[in-house]
Amino acid sequence: MAGRKSKYSYIDNNDINNRIWSAALYVRLSQEDEDTGKEKMESNSVTNQRALLNEFANSHDDLVVYDTYIDDGFTGTDFNRPAFQRLLEDMKKCKINCIIVKDLSRLGRNYIEVGNYIEQVFPLFNIRFIAINDFVDSFKNPSSTNTILVPFKNLINDEYSRDTSIKIRTALNGKRKKGEFIGAFPAYGYIKDPKDKHKLIVDKEASEVVKKIFEWKVNEGLGNLSICHRLNDIGILNPTGYKKKMLKQNYNNAKTFKEDYSWGPSTVRNILKNDIYIGNITQGKRRVKSYKIHKVEQVKDSEWITVENMHEPIIDKVIFEKAQDMRKVDTRVQSNGSLSIWAGVLKCADCGRAMHKKYCKNKSGKSYEYYICGTYRKKSDKLCTKHTIKIEELQNAVLGAIKLHIKLFSDIEKLINQLDKTNTKKLAKENIDNIKLTNEKEIERINNLKMGLYEDWKNDYITKDEYLEYKQKYDKDAKRIKEIISNLDRQKENREYAIKENNLWIQNFKDNKNIEELDRDIITELIDYIEVHEDKKITIHFKFLEEREKV
Repeated sequence: MAGRKSKYSYIDNNDINNRIWSAALYVRLSQEDEDTGKEKMESNSVTNQRALLNEFANSHDDLVVYDTYIDDGFTGTDFNRPAFQRLLEDMKKCKINCIIVKDLSRLGRNYIEVGNYIEQVFPLFNIRFIAINDFVDSFKNPSSTNTILVPFKNLINDEYSRDTSIKIRTALNGKRKKGEFIGAFPAYGYIKDPKDKHKLIVDKEASEVVKKIFEWKVNEGLGNLSICHRLNDIGILNPTGYKKKMLKQNYNNAKTFKEDYSWGPSTVRNILKNDIYIGNITQGKRRVKSYKIHKVEQVKDSEWITVENMHEPIIDKVIFEKAQDMRKVDTRVQSNGSLSIWAGVLKCADCGRAMHKKYCKNKSGKSYEYYICGTYRKKSDKLCTKHTIKIEELQNAVLGAIKLHIKLFSDIEKLINQLDKTNTKKLAKENIDNIKLTNEKEIERINNLKMGLYEDWKNDYITKDEYLEYKQKYDKDAKRIKEIISNLDRQKENREYAIKENNLWIQNFKDNKNIEELDRDIITELIDYIEVHEDKKITIHFKFLEEREKV
């Protein structure tokens, strides 16, 4: 908590005559502010914003600081910021009824969204909004939020973000073309030069591992999987683990599974094809869609920017080219080109990894197929056990479980038929929909009245007391109707789930009542996934009713 802590755990927003306001101080700083010059950047710093807001609150006896909400490093072009979202939750819980910012740009730089909060959201929650440097105070000077200057300033702030985004993108492209490294984390084997963060130097320990990978590939002809086994058996951390454990970097990889820092074939493949190891810098492989849409998209290979000979190489170019030639032919596809009926369905019950298909011959020379744990096969036998199961055993167990459920479907079907007879489903559904539509129209009417009521109060057509009296009545009516709509939705959902869902799965089992052989369609219709245990037992997770059956 910052400043004076409020003694109130709940604020009555309807009591506007109460001059003690529970205030939220909101502070935001982003990389956009770095382009405003040293003096402006300093004035926008978190420290100075917080000092200004606290000074303002302390100089007004009617303001009590409830909390300070700080979004440091978050853009103003969207409102998906952790501290701001926490502020909104406290607003909805009536813990605050006043929001104070340094200026409008601190609230946000999205013209439409900022206007929506100032003109719609905050008034509906009876929130007093203050932007100190822009002289906006929705309580003491209600007209300050309606003046043309507010949307004009918001538009300028929005345009500033767009212009800044273009300048930053242009500047970054200029650095890429010069061969300056602009990423957060260099590839495994390199670290940033302490004297110049845009240059790379060799990491001696990691570079030795990179050399071994290329040597095993080119000189010994090992495949990516065999290289993984060798690295994991030696006990070498993969790049993610090395950066976190050895370099102490705040590096996160979304593909890391339960802090598993073992090597995988894709990691080896990415190292073998990365031209950074021969001294090149290739950047611009991904980009943000726009300054308002922060979605990252892939860039075509032809648009990547490559600059050669920018740092000390780890791998000789001749060895690197040999590795590329070997990598191009190191691919494996199924002989018949078809997709296994179990693809994406089987998982190891212990480590959670996908099971992998393998082929083997017995002593008589007969070939058979079986599945084995992906962690055991691709990484190391020290990380998980085999969990092997033959195709024939798997098919028999799953087919038996499905047949067992088919025998039970007739009883469930009788129950559904009974529901159909005792309940007029169609009529009940129509009645629910009609009642809901009527109430939704009533909610819309009340909201229109509330908006008109607020405008009447601001234009002095009615008094504050009249405004509060009518608003309290509208809020009470709206709350009651929303509860009715919520109950109707629950009734409809329960009915549809009990009837439609069960009918769907009964129909699926009816369609397969004479099943004698499994195929891909049957598996995907009825089963979510299957866990394979070390004792050759399997747990089937059916899609309906979250049912599980261990066989």
